[in-house]
Amino acid sequence: MDSQPLGYNPVRWSCEKNGCFNKLRRPKIEVFAGCFPRRVNFGDVDGLVELGGSFCLLEWKGEGGSIKVGQQISLSRFTLIPGNFVLAIEGNAETMEVRRLSRFWGGKQRPWEVADLERVKHELQEWASFAEAGKEER
Repeated sequence: MDSQPLGYNPVRWSCEKNGCFNKLRRPKIEVFAGCFPRRVNFGDVDGLVELGGSFCLLEWKGEGGSIKVGQQISLSRFTLIPGNFVLAIEGNAETMEVRRLSRFWGGKQRPWEVADLERVKHELQEWASFAEAGKEER
């Protein structure tokens, strides 16, 4: 019997065997820069899940990483749609050490707070319970 939780979805790419994923598989979204006005372009998505028509987006930043003005505007606007949620995390993606988090909800970014991985999981579970219940306020 599989000991992994339901929904376990590991990256199956091996950089050692197949080469650098970023070079070989990640689209070069910068080629679309001229498609949009005012220096607007695609951003990458670090994680996205849908439950009951609501979406949770994960935005991961490395140490000292920041959310630039354009991204802050788009993440805030994304959460104007009732039920949509963004969890921004600052930490080390290799070790999954979390330093702090910020939540986007109802069109607003909440202040950064010291956090750890367990806190991140708790926030995601809270949103999932909300989305499954179909509530409109958090």
